Amino acid sequence: MVESLKAYIGESARELVAWATGKGAQFALNLALALVIFAVGAIAIRIAAKFLRRGLEGRVKSNQMLVSFVVSVAVKAAWAFLAVMVLDRLGVEVGPLVAGLGITGFILGFAFQESLGSLAAGMMIAVNQPFKVGDFVSVAGFDGTIVHLDMMAVTLKTGDNRRITIPNKQAWGQPIVNFSALELRRVDVTVGVAYGADIAKARESAVSAFRSIPQVLQDPPPMAEAVSLGESAVGLACRAWVKNADYWPVFFAATRAVKEAFARDGVKIPYHQVEVHLEKSLSETANSAS
Repeated sequence: MVESLKAYIGESARELVAWATGKGAQFALNLALALVIFAVGAIAIRIAAKFLRRGLEGRVKSNQMLVSFVVSVAVKAAWAFLAVMVLDRLGVEVGPLVAGLGITGFILGFAFQESLGSLAAGMMIAVNQPFKVGDFVSVAGFDGTIVHLDMMAVTLKTGDNRRITIPNKQAWGQPIVNFSALELRRVDVTVGVAYGADIAKARESAVSAFRSIPQVLQDPPPMAEAVSLGESAVGLACRAWVKNADYWPVFFAATRAVKEAFARDGVKIPYHQVEVHLEKSLSETANSAS
């Protein structure tokens, strides 16, 4: 047993020496060249990525998501190309390896269909820019301010300080409402006015209430009009335009101001009322008459 082991070790040592004598020098040279290619390639990729990002940011300053995606794809492709060059320099057959990776990628594509769907949706969001970081939006049934965007998901912060992450596939697949996209927004306050009230007076009172708020724009001017005839009140729609950032402060101030103006000017806001009519039956009527 010991003699067999010694013979095996001796034979392995002789083969190693023969390989080192015949091919060792060439392998060492190839290894050194591969390391040089890797080092130079890594430096080149970093420099190229920096210039690519700078160039893209100069052209599409407002679309950081698209810039990051393009740079990321370019860098990953460059690293893959560099890896092929290094392996080829070391004498590795890269053809079967690339074919194997292609088959593996095909299989993984089926396994990660949802993730690939979100990636594709992320590309659509990056190109079309329906929103950006800092916008207040309604996405997939959630309202909030966008705090982070990437190629896979949208992250919102809600008004009650919750953090919600929505896959891009769901975000892009449903209607998107961007409340921050335009410069101006309209504040709507609808209030019920008693049927016996003077509608003209109510309109004048509501408009004056809106005009008393400093953030309300005078062009277009505030307005108030009757829009519905309810069971117990006339619906009065009071509207004014404000800058986007002033929407919520003006909305709260306007609701309070209209209530106070109506109280001051004697415009009645009725409670919900239900009229009940009681009719006596014929027998009760006869008995009461007798």
